[in-house]
Amino acid sequence: GAYMVEKNGRKITFIDTPGHEAFTSMRARGAEVTDIVIIVVAADDGVKPQTKEAIAHAKAANVPIIIAINKMDKPNANPDLVKTGLAELDIMPTEWGGSYEFVPISAKTGDGIENLLEIVLLQADFLELKADPSKQAKATIIESSLQKGRGAVATVIVQNGTLRVGDTVVAGIAYGKVRALSDDKGRALKQILPGECGVIIGLSEVPGAGETLIGVSSDKEAREYASKIYEHQRQKELSKSTKVTIDELSAKIAEGSLKSLPVIVKADVAGSLEAIKASLEKLRNDEVKVDIIHSGIGGITQNDIALASASENCVILGFNVRPTGEIKELAKERGAQIKTYNVIYNLIDDIKALLGGLMSPIISEEALGQAEIRQVINVPKIGQIAGCMVTDGLIARGAKIRVIREGVIVFEGNVSSLKRFKDDAKEVAKGFECGVGIEGYDDMRVGDFIESYKQKEEQATID
Repeated sequence: GAYMVEKNGRKITFIDTPGHEAFTSMRARGAEVTDIVIIVVAADDGVKPQTKEAIAHAKAANVPIIIAINKMDKPNANPDLVKTGLAELDIMPTEWGGSYEFVPISAKTGDGIENLLEIVLLQADFLELKADPSKQAKATIIESSLQKGRGAVATVIVQNGTLRVGDTVVAGIAYGKVRALSDDKGRALKQILPGECGVIIGLSEVPGAGETLIGVSSDKEAREYASKIYEHQRQKELSKSTKVTIDELSAKIAEGSLKSLPVIVKADVAGSLEAIKASLEKLRNDEVKVDIIHSGIGGITQNDIALASASENCVILGFNVRPTGEIKELAKERGAQIKTYNVIYNLIDDIKALLGGLMSPIISEEALGQAEIRQVINVPKIGQIAGCMVTDGLIARGAKIRVIREGVIVFEGNVSSLKRFKDDAKEVAKGFECGVGIEGYDDMRVGDFIESYKQKEEQATID
């Protein structure tokens, strides 16, 4: 999301990006749109992979970085841990002779927040940021969604010019007249100035997050521009689906044995949808993969149910959306499976588990024991019985066995009978004698070894 705060009579616009690894592209977009990046690091946690990634995005976008050390209210807070970890990434605090501001804060108590805002304003003065409010608006879509009664809704941050109610705008394949503008608290606005953010209503469809929104002179110009973009994207998709390289063709042939899990993904906002799709596409190996057959913003619809029921074993994944009574009934009737989530970790973990179920199980072996054949007895109507001495572990009835002759496996099968003297036994331990019958095997010899083992089947998991 995006919102504004006021400090010393000046407005500061914040773009908030999630920390979960799935939101990589959202962080990259945030770094490109902003003039200053604040990287929040927990004082009790130190530098995490996402922190390193956020720093890389900020450096690539060539924007100043401020480090906010959060959770300073916690008894185990260790700001030096953060400083040391970041110093290794060439982010050196000013007190250590570096050029980066480190601000200790507490989101819980509010300590240090005013200081952080002062430093942001100071950095902004150094940058001498300029824009021309008299020009036609140029803005970036931060987030977008489809809302009942309002249609396509997009959060924008204006980078140049002024965005006003009634302006004709275009953002990728979406276009329209700005019907209404509001701030992050839902209050109506007449205009959004450079560096400010707001919510826009009036676009023909939901624009992609990260899309550039521009003001144009007429509705005709907007429509033409959007249709050109649409045509370009369509051609790109068509060429992608028809041109296959030799390598790709080989891969497709090799994928004959590849099992795929078809899914339909629906989410409340574009950023979440993008992150979920990117995470699901990474979940694959040589044996299984996720196949996203459809994705979209908004609630689960009758069309989604129809598509899922037409595809074998298809699962509908809803993120921050819930099926209504009518949709639930239809899904039940058609046998379509709907799973809904509001935490991205849970969604990814569930799909990993589902993919694990598609993979061939891992069969492992547990050795039980060995016995040496000391005597072979031929019993009429029964066959051979081996008189054995258990030399290691135990021989168990119902277990699998191998016959080993001079170190080479000559037979694998099952124990048909196990006796201790004349009595049946469940198992015979090391140091004891026993009589062993082997199912379907009559070539036992003195000096052979019988090895007893059992097989365990484990569910495979995907990394």
